[in-house]
Amino acid sequence: MKIIVDAFGGDNAPLEIIKGCADAIREYGFKIILVGSEKIIKKISDENNIPLQNIEIYNADDVITMEEPGTEIMKSKRDSSMAQGLKLLANNAGDAFLSAGNSGALVVGATFLVKRIKGIKRCAFAPIVPKDKGFFMLIDSGANVYCRPEMLKQFGIMGSIYMNKVMKIDNPKVGLANIGIEEHKGCELQKDAFLMLKEAPINFIGNVEARDIPMEGADVIVCDGFTGNIILKMFEGVVMALMKKIKGVFNHNLKTKIAGAMIMPEMSLLKKSIDYSEHGGAPILGVKKPVFKAHGNSDSKTIKNALYLVSKYVQENVAEEISKAILEIESE
Repeated sequence: MKIIVDAFGGDNAPLEIIKGCADAIREYGFKIILVGSEKIIKKISDENNIPLQNIEIYNADDVITMEEPGTEIMKSKRDSSMAQGLKLLANNAGDAFLSAGNSGALVVGATFLVKRIKGIKRCAFAPIVPKDKGFFMLIDSGANVYCRPEMLKQFGIMGSIYMNKVMKIDNPKVGLANIGIEEHKGCELQKDAFLMLKEAPINFIGNVEARDIPMEGADVIVCDGFTGNIILKMFEGVVMALMKKIKGVFNHNLKTKIAGAMIMPEMSLLKKSIDYSEHGGAPILGVKKPVFKAHGNSDSKTIKNALYLVSKYVQENVAEEISKAILEIESE
């Protein structure tokens, strides 16, 4: 397996990207194509003693920054590391693509360079988020601010396939994010999407309120990208605030410091269980070939974990399974 990686995407590029790729190769054994300035990649690798075995370098001197409009990937940034990596994927130079760079640019590039699966209305961000027991997928988390009901139906189908094939959940429960569990709740989008999801070939359990999402709400939470992005960012903020408060409690005085030291292993497990970096990246579902988005501030650990998820996506032929499911629905 060969995975194409944007070496200059993200806040900690290229050092943490290169380290994460080297760690993934050492642990999982696949090959990597790093896209970016060959001169800088080799310089950083030499300075930090990072081996480049099983890593090819495809030179691309330009970079699309986080601040630039996503559409620039098809205009002034056609030679950026992200654009060149997506072109390599489209031309079958590798099996998948990963970037921690500009989210909007990645969606635009994936849509117009790699192309959508036939029949898919829109691609969607689908991060894996920890919950009380296990994890859930939140789809869409920002790729589509405005959505139509049929798009949410497809999000539910794509999310269900991914959670089954990659995350190994049998018959995943799919829920619709809403302000109440009753069928009539929500705006027209949610009401119409509810009816469509109910008829879809998935395990749709109905509406899920926000407070139940991090508990046992569902394995796949479906929503428009505006709502999903707010849920995701709020979730991350609450986790950070909670961990900060817990740390403050144990640093209060000598007694609490001793208590904290006694349960440090358990606290480390708690932190790990609610750490998004454990799952690494979010697939952009609906694209013909695997395209993954890692968090913008990804470190080497996050990149390594993201690459593992990418490899599972490839092995389980998720894109093909989504294509097959959409074709079956359209033929009915």
